[in-house]
Amino acid sequence: MWKYYAILSAIFASLTAIFAKIGIKNVDSNLATAIRTCIIFLITWGIVFVSNRVGGIKELTKINWIFLVLSGVATGLSWLFYFKALQLGDASKVAPIDKLSVVFTIFISFVILKETVSWKVILGGLLIAGGSLVILMDEQ
Repeated sequence: MWKYYAILSAIFASLTAIFAKIGIKNVDSNLATAIRTCIIFLITWGIVFVSNRVGGIKELTKINWIFLVLSGVATGLSWLFYFKALQLGDASKVAPIDKLSVVFTIFISFVILKETVSWKVILGGLLIAGGSLVILMDEQ
């Protein structure tokens, strides 16, 4: 089931890049990110309330809070840099380079989370890295 969610994530991430590129024309990228964040805030809290999951907040530990806050900070910075890159560059170049996050995640999950990494995952990561490097070397 996780594979379906991952594919849907990729589809919506693609739409994010396209919609954002169109939407940030003549708009400050930080303002655009703030607007986007408000929409995400409303949608996610709406889902939490509709699915009656608000009570779960009482079960969060100090560690949960620390790492969820750190994740939020990382997400916010990622979005700010992503929107600035989209404003300055082509979506067809920015989005694939942004996917270097996959390579970083593979490496960090191996080192910090001690996850096992198969040769297929390593090969996939190398292909992503290689493709990103080709795009980064584009002179245009």
